[in-house]
Amino acid sequence: MNYPSQTDVVSEATTYNGWTNYETWNVSLYINNEFELYEMACAFAKGRKYYANGSVTYNNFLPFLKNAYGLNTPDGVAWDAGNLDHKELDEMLNELVD
Repeated sequence: MNYPSQTDVVSEATTYNGWTNYETWNVSLYINNEFELYEMACAFAKGRKYYANGSVTYNNFLPFLKNAYGLNTPDGVAWDAGNLDHKELDEMLNELVD
């Protein structure tokens, strides 16, 4: 029988549903699963990438997000929580237009 290595167990214990942490997962969950928010994220990403020739980053999206949806996700996670993994969120936003 194959048992997971100690490294595998530690890796599983330090992530949340494949994301760095709960907060990053929660933000991504709402962006990808709330229709109006998803549409806004897609429009933002496409506009930045194709029309403004700019980079698509979560930091660039954040002001639009907070203006339209307030300071937190419906679960109470701040859109600008200090422990968000911005690299993962950048990748998620870029995948909307790839």
